[in-house]
Amino acid sequence: MNAEDAASASPEDAARTNPEDAARTRLVTAADIRAAGDRIAPYVRRTPLLRLPGERLWVKPENRQPTRSFKVRGAVNAVGRLAGRGVRHVIAQSSGNHAQAIAYAAAEQGVRATVVLPDTAPELKVRAARRLGAEVVIVPPALREEACLALADRFGATVVGSDAFDVIAGHGSAGTEICLDLPDAGAVLVPVCNGGLLAGIAVAVKAADPAIRVIGVEPELAADGAASFRSGTRTAWPVELTYRTRADGLRAPVLGALAWEHIHRYVDDMVTVTEDAIDAAAGLLWRELGERAEPSGAVATAAYLTHQAHLPPGPVVALLSGGNVAIGTETREEPLVRST
Repeated sequence: MNAEDAASASPEDAARTNPEDAARTRLVTAADIRAAGDRIAPYVRRTPLLRLPGERLWVKPENRQPTRSFKVRGAVNAVGRLAGRGVRHVIAQSSGNHAQAIAYAAAEQGVRATVVLPDTAPELKVRAARRLGAEVVIVPPALREEACLALADRFGATVVGSDAFDVIAGHGSAGTEICLDLPDAGAVLVPVCNGGLLAGIAVAVKAADPAIRVIGVEPELAADGAASFRSGTRTAWPVELTYRTRADGLRAPVLGALAWEHIHRYVDDMVTVTEDAIDAAAGLLWRELGERAEPSGAVATAAYLTHQAHLPPGPVVALLSGGNVAIGTETREEPLVRST
């Protein structure tokens, strides 16, 4: 794997490989997020905040993005920058939404994309990645990262990790929008998988107002991030545990190394929610707001419903991070669309 590939796959490896890449291991700043926001504006949607009737909860519907999840923010930023440096083939491993976002970003930039998905990935996410032009490789869940790195070596492709520097910066643009739209927010609730979204939003929110509490949310059946936060040490859970949750987008066994550095510094708390609470939140979002949330996308709203008595005063924002979900027994086959 070349130095640029190593930089994308692992900040620690990058620092050892090339002194220039060592700079990429620094933490993302508010300036990086502002630059990313400007860069991705033509390709993503500026999602609004929606008030849940009768509650102090505001929902940011990232299910309205071109690939129906927030992942497009980071992917467009990272792939766009790589394409600008001459990279012609990108590769990523994903539970599904990052794969779609990479495929979308690669198509926009005219580069080749390969994505590695677990054999447990929902079929609608697999088909969506293929429709967007990516080559899809299916492996057992525990082999996702290993297969991705092996294929990167074979193809000479550049790995785009879901907590790569430019991915975190792109995701942070959602936090900037929240603070512009609701500057008096008391707390922001953010779903956690490998932590890239939480890391970026935490940087953006704390730069705007350090008093706003940033809280990560995980299913209690896949709470490696909460365990890491409580212990102060990045902690991995085996996939046999994390794959118990129906929130398929939040099954990563460990926080990303670079994401963890941001979370450890900027995040105020981590909480967990039950499977029943996730189901209840998804139903509420559909009934009250008409927003389709996949289980992973509903966890932040579930945290409000579960923990609202312990949240700080003032408005609360929950990230609805994705809406790639089947409707009843039928698979959602609406066309993936470009931003307008």
